[in-house]
Amino acid sequence: MKPKRILVIQGHPDHCQTHFGHALSNTYAKAASEHGHEIRSLCLASVDFPLLRSRHDWEEGSIPESLVSAQEDIYWAQHIALFFPLWLGGMPALLKGFLEQVARPGFAFKNVKDSALPAKLLAGRSARLVVTMGMPALVYRWYYRAHSIKAMERNILGFIGINPVYETLIGTVEGMSEDQRERWLRKLAALGAKAA
Repeated sequence: MKPKRILVIQGHPDHCQTHFGHALSNTYAKAASEHGHEIRSLCLASVDFPLLRSRHDWEEGSIPESLVSAQEDIYWAQHIALFFPLWLGGMPALLKGFLEQVARPGFAFKNVKDSALPAKLLAGRSARLVVTMGMPALVYRWYYRAHSIKAMERNILGFIGINPVYETLIGTVEGMSEDQRERWLRKLAALGAKAA
Protein backbone atom coordinates (compact mmCIF):
# COMPACT_ATOMS: atom_id res chain seq x y z
CA MET A 1 0.00 0.00 0.00
CA LYS A 2 1.30 3.44 -0.94
CA PRO A 3 1.86 5.72 2.09
CA LYS A 4 -0.57 8.61 2.54
CA ARG A 5 -0.38 12.09 4.02
CA ILE A 6 -2.82 12.08 6.94
CA LEU A 7 -4.08 15.00 9.00
CA VAL A 8 -5.44 13.90 12.39
CA ILE A 9 -7.77 16.50 13.92
CA GLN A 10 -8.78 16.13 17.56
CA GLY A 11 -12.00 18.11 17.84
CA HIS A 12 -12.72 17.71 21.55
CA PRO A 13 -13.05 21.21 23.07
CA ASP A 14 -11.79 20.21 26.54
CA HIS A 15 -8.11 21.06 26.98
CA CYS A 16 -8.10 20.41 30.72
CA GLN A 17 -8.19 16.62 30.62
CA THR A 18 -7.88 13.77 28.20
CA HIS A 19 -10.83 11.67 27.13
CA PHE A 20 -11.25 8.34 25.40
CA GLY A 21 -11.40 10.21 22.10
CA HIS A 22 -7.83 11.40 22.70
CA ALA A 23 -6.67 7.82 23.21
CA LEU A 24 -8.42 6.86 19.97
CA SER A 25 -6.83 9.64 17.92
CA ASN A 26 -3.38 9.04 19.43
CA THR A 27 -3.64 5.30 18.69
CA TYR A 28 -4.76 5.96 15.11
CA ALA A 29 -1.91 8.43 14.48
CA LYS A 30 0.74 6.17 16.06
CA ALA A 31 -0.31 3.12 14.02
CA ALA A 32 -0.44 5.18 10.81
CA SER A 33 3.04 6.54 11.44
CA GLU A 34 4.41 3.09 12.24
CA HIS A 35 3.06 1.85 8.88
CA GLY A 36 4.85 4.52 6.87
CA HIS A 37 2.17 7.18 6.56
CA GLU A 38 3.12 10.81 7.06
CA ILE A 39 1.17 12.38 9.92
CA ARG A 40 0.30 15.90 10.98
CA SER A 41 -1.87 16.49 14.03
CA LEU A 42 -4.09 19.34 15.17
CA CYS A 43 -5.75 19.64 18.59
CA LEU A 44 -8.51 22.25 18.33
CA ALA A 45 -8.68 22.82 22.09
CA SER A 46 -5.22 24.39 21.93
CA VAL A 47 -6.06 26.78 19.07
CA ASP A 48 -7.55 30.20 19.78
CA PHE A 49 -9.71 31.72 17.04
CA PRO A 50 -12.83 33.88 16.83
CA LEU A 51 -16.20 32.78 15.54
CA LEU A 52 -17.40 34.15 12.24
CA ARG A 53 -20.27 36.60 12.68
CA SER A 54 -21.18 37.71 9.17
CA ARG A 55 -21.26 36.51 5.60
CA HIS A 56 -18.97 39.40 4.69
CA ASP A 57 -16.30 38.18 7.14
CA TRP A 58 -16.57 34.67 5.73
CA GLU A 59 -16.32 35.75 2.11
CA GLU A 60 -14.09 38.82 2.33
CA GLY A 61 -12.31 38.68 5.67
CA SER A 62 -8.93 37.12 6.18
CA ILE A 63 -8.52 33.85 8.03
CA PRO A 64 -7.21 34.25 11.60
CA GLU A 65 -3.43 33.87 11.83
CA SER A 66 -3.89 30.96 14.25
CA LEU A 67 -5.63 28.93 11.51
CA VAL A 68 -3.35 29.58 8.55
CA SER A 69 -1.30 26.47 9.31
CA ALA A 70 -4.52 24.44 9.68
CA GLN A 71 -5.53 25.37 6.15
CA GLU A 72 -2.04 24.46 4.94
CA ASP A 73 -2.34 21.08 6.67
CA ILE A 74 -5.76 20.43 5.12
CA TYR A 75 -4.43 21.29 1.67
CA TRP A 76 -1.38 19.02 2.28
CA ALA A 77 -3.45 16.03 3.44
CA GLN A 78 -4.72 13.20 1.28
CA HIS A 79 -6.81 11.80 4.15
CA ILE A 80 -8.31 13.59 7.17
CA ALA A 81 -9.16 11.70 10.35
CA LEU A 82 -11.50 13.81 12.47
CA PHE A 83 -12.23 12.81 16.09
CA PHE A 84 -14.92 14.47 18.20
CA PRO A 85 -17.60 13.78 20.80
CA LEU A 86 -21.31 14.06 20.01
CA TRP A 87 -22.70 17.03 21.96
CA LEU A 88 -26.44 17.80 21.86
CA GLY A 89 -26.78 15.53 18.86
CA GLY A 90 -24.05 17.14 16.77
CA MET A 91 -20.45 18.30 16.63
CA PRO A 92 -19.21 20.63 19.39
CA ALA A 93 -19.45 24.36 18.62
CA LEU A 94 -15.66 24.68 18.59
CA LEU A 95 -15.41 22.21 15.72
CA LYS A 96 -18.25 23.87 13.79
CA GLY A 97 -16.57 27.26 14.26
CA PHE A 98 -13.27 25.81 13.04
CA LEU A 99 -14.85 24.36 9.90
CA GLU A 100 -16.60 27.66 9.17
CA GLN A 101 -13.28 29.49 9.43
CA VAL A 102 -11.17 27.14 7.31
CA ALA A 103 -13.73 26.15 4.65
CA ARG A 104 -13.83 29.57 3.06
CA PRO A 105 -14.55 30.55 -0.53
CA GLY A 106 -11.35 30.50 -2.55
CA PHE A 107 -9.82 27.79 -0.39
CA ALA A 108 -12.47 25.08 -0.04
CA PHE A 109 -14.70 25.93 -2.97
CA LYS A 110 -15.08 28.48 -5.75
CA ASN A 111 -18.25 29.84 -7.31
CA VAL A 112 -18.51 29.10 -11.01
CA LYS A 113 -20.11 31.59 -13.38
CA ASP A 114 -23.46 30.41 -14.76
CA SER A 115 -23.49 27.39 -12.47
CA ALA A 116 -25.59 26.76 -9.37
CA LEU A 117 -22.89 24.46 -8.01
CA PRO A 118 -19.44 25.59 -6.94
CA ALA A 119 -16.13 24.01 -7.87
CA LYS A 120 -14.97 21.73 -5.05
CA LEU A 121 -11.39 22.79 -4.38
CA LEU A 122 -10.58 20.02 -1.87
CA ALA A 123 -11.58 17.13 -4.11
CA GLY A 124 -9.29 14.11 -4.09
CA ARG A 125 -9.20 13.81 -0.30
CA SER A 126 -10.94 11.22 1.84
CA ALA A 127 -11.95 11.44 5.50
CA ARG A 128 -12.85 9.33 8.49
CA LEU A 129 -15.12 10.67 11.23
CA VAL A 130 -14.64 9.01 14.61
CA VAL A 131 -17.48 10.09 16.89
CA THR A 132 -17.82 9.16 20.55
CA MET A 133 -21.13 9.47 22.39
CA GLY A 134 -22.92 8.62 25.60
CA MET A 135 -25.88 6.90 23.96
CA PRO A 136 -25.61 3.54 22.21
CA ALA A 137 -24.32 4.05 18.67
CA LEU A 138 -27.15 1.91 17.24
CA VAL A 139 -29.72 4.23 18.81
CA TYR A 140 -28.02 7.23 17.24
CA ARG A 141 -27.66 5.51 13.87
CA TRP A 142 -31.15 3.98 13.60
CA TYR A 143 -33.48 6.05 15.78
CA TYR A 144 -31.88 9.45 15.15
CA ARG A 145 -30.66 8.41 11.68
CA ALA A 146 -27.21 9.84 12.52
CA HIS A 147 -28.64 13.08 11.17
CA SER A 148 -25.84 15.44 12.18
CA ILE A 149 -23.12 13.13 10.89
CA LYS A 150 -24.94 12.70 7.58
CA ALA A 151 -25.34 16.47 7.31
CA MET A 152 -21.64 16.96 8.03
CA GLU A 153 -20.70 14.40 5.37
CA ARG A 154 -23.00 15.87 2.73
CA ASN A 155 -23.29 19.58 3.52
CA ILE A 156 -19.76 20.36 4.69
CA LEU A 157 -17.24 17.75 3.59
CA GLY A 158 -19.06 16.73 0.42
CA PHE A 159 -19.73 20.36 -0.50
CA ILE A 160 -15.99 21.07 -0.62
CA GLY A 161 -15.08 17.83 -2.37
CA ILE A 162 -13.92 15.53 0.44
CA ASN A 163 -15.15 12.10 -0.56
CA PRO A 164 -15.45 9.31 0.38
CA VAL A 165 -16.18 9.94 4.05
CA TYR A 166 -16.13 6.92 6.36
CA GLU A 167 -17.60 6.91 9.83
CA THR A 168 -16.88 5.13 13.07
CA LEU A 169 -19.54 5.70 15.74
CA ILE A 170 -18.57 4.66 19.26
CA GLY A 171 -21.40 4.66 21.77
CA THR A 172 -21.91 4.23 25.51
CA VAL A 173 -18.39 5.55 26.11
CA GLU A 174 -18.82 6.23 29.83
CA GLY A 175 -20.08 2.70 30.49
CA MET A 176 -17.38 0.79 28.61
CA SER A 177 -15.30 -1.89 30.23
CA GLU A 178 -11.53 -1.88 29.82
CA ASP A 179 -11.84 -4.84 27.44
CA GLN A 180 -14.28 -2.90 25.26
CA ARG A 181 -11.96 0.12 25.23
CA GLU A 182 -9.03 -2.07 24.24
CA ARG A 183 -11.05 -3.57 21.39
CA TRP A 184 -11.86 -0.09 20.07
CA LEU A 185 -8.23 0.96 20.34
CA ARG A 186 -7.21 -2.09 18.31
CA LYS A 187 -9.82 -1.23 15.69
CA LEU A 188 -8.53 2.34 15.41
CA ALA A 189 -4.94 1.09 15.19
CA ALA A 190 -5.97 -1.12 12.27
CA LEU A 191 -7.70 1.80 10.55
CA GLY A 192 -4.66 4.02 11.09
CA ALA A 193 -2.34 1.38 9.66
CA LYS A 194 -4.45 1.28 6.48
CA ALA A 195 -4.97 5.09 6.39
CA ALA A 196 -8.67 4.35 6.27
